[in-house]
Amino acid sequence: MLLKEARKRWQEADGNPQESSGTMDSDSQLELEPQEETENALVTHSSDEALYCEADAPSTMEKEKTAWENSETDLETEDDEKLYTTGQRELYLEACKLLGVVPVSYFLRNMEEPYMNLNHHGLGPKGTKAIAIALVSNTSIIKLELEDNYIMGEGVLSLVEMLHENYYLQELNISDNDLGLEGAKIISDFLQRNISSLWKLKLSGNNFKEESAALLSQALSSNYQIKKMNLSHNQLSDTGGEQLGQMLAINVGLQTLNLSWNHFHIRGAVALCNGLRMNVTLKKLDLSMNGFGNEGAMALSEVLRLSSCLVYLDISGNDIGNEGASKLSRALEYNESLRVLKLFLNPISMDGAVLLIMSIKKNPKSRLEELDISNVLVTEQFTKMLEGVYAVHPQLDVLYKAVQGLAEKKALFLCKNPMKLIQSCDTRVSGFSQSYADTNNITMLDFFKSLNPTGAMEMTVGDFRKALLQQNKVRLNHCQIRDLVKRLQQKAGTVNFSFFK
Repeated sequence: MLLKEARKRWQEADGNPQESSGTMDSDSQLELEPQEETENALVTHSSDEALYCEADAPSTMEKEKTAWENSETDLETEDDEKLYTTGQRELYLEACKLLGVVPVSYFLRNMEEPYMNLNHHGLGPKGTKAIAIALVSNTSIIKLELEDNYIMGEGVLSLVEMLHENYYLQELNISDNDLGLEGAKIISDFLQRNISSLWKLKLSGNNFKEESAALLSQALSSNYQIKKMNLSHNQLSDTGGEQLGQMLAINVGLQTLNLSWNHFHIRGAVALCNGLRMNVTLKKLDLSMNGFGNEGAMALSEVLRLSSCLVYLDISGNDIGNEGASKLSRALEYNESLRVLKLFLNPISMDGAVLLIMSIKKNPKSRLEELDISNVLVTEQFTKMLEGVYAVHPQLDVLYKAVQGLAEKKALFLCKNPMKLIQSCDTRVSGFSQSYADTNNITMLDFFKSLNPTGAMEMTVGDFRKALLQQNKVRLNHCQIRDLVKRLQQKAGTVNFSFFK
């Protein structure tokens, strides 16, 4: 059997030919007959187990080491891993031969790397099964990308069976594989078991409809390990919204949920929001490109008024007008957790934009760092009002579309490269004969680390923006600060200065 063969190779490489892992329940194995047999056959036993996972980055889960593993020296462990990896390559090549598929050279070359990208490789169900066989006991790969490979239900089943034994894989992307209801059943059953280390699962573009939504919602209601889930670009509608809303009311694991590009309208929006009002763990929610409208915005306003955990909300492209903006602005007067609010591509005018920024000004405890209304055309009057808001909340950045008046042309002229402004001489802009870095004979890294009271290499975008505006060493405008954030932002919400090392 293939699984037994993989474990046997692992134990021999580690010098531990003990029995334990050699046997498994027959209904959860990826099997291969011994080579001595005349006909080699790879058999996947029937299984109800399902898999799916796409996640972002909570705490890493590690497989518990046995006593003999802990007793090995570093050198011995390293040598064992090399021997074991060699066995995995042989196992993969043998599986490909038996399944009649062409081995993927990229997979063979990178089996020891933590990130494996096999997107768009045309694997199909059999190619996926061969990959799963090789991964049964792989301890290196933590993130696996299998987007757009036509893996179908058979391929998903192989992955699930592999995950019964592999406790190192943490992030899985099986988007755009048209899994449909069959795939949803397999994944749902798997998720309800909470038996793997997966915390990030991406299922975008898999033709999931109402029945699939019901299955996945049921699974996530009891699953506490999945932290990030992507269900975007599916065909979930209002009924699915009701089911997902019920799930959100009791789920205690999800921190990030992407439901963009589905078909939620008023009924689905209200149901989702009813669940969100009771949720205490979700931090990031993407509902863009649906049809919430002003009624959905009203329901969301109640969520924002009560929520103390949601920090990111994207409701771009939801047909929200000034009426909806007015409802949201009232919630922003009380909200103390939200940091990013995206309202791009909604029919909001400058009147609605004014309501939004003034509500932020009224809330001294607002932590909002980014308000995206970049399709809203505003005048100089709005920009002057915004300066007053910035004075109260220097961490805030509002993205808008400005009328190209003289003031804006001047602002564009002043939007010089901020890096050069800090490091090089530019008396026209900075007002100094030399830059701060040149004058004080310090590096760029020293300058940026001085902005952080702790001296650390990383800080939040809001704190970074606030520190740049309040320091008097180099004069920077909002355009230049926005440029710096883009250059230094390695992950959402934080900037990192290690680039300057």
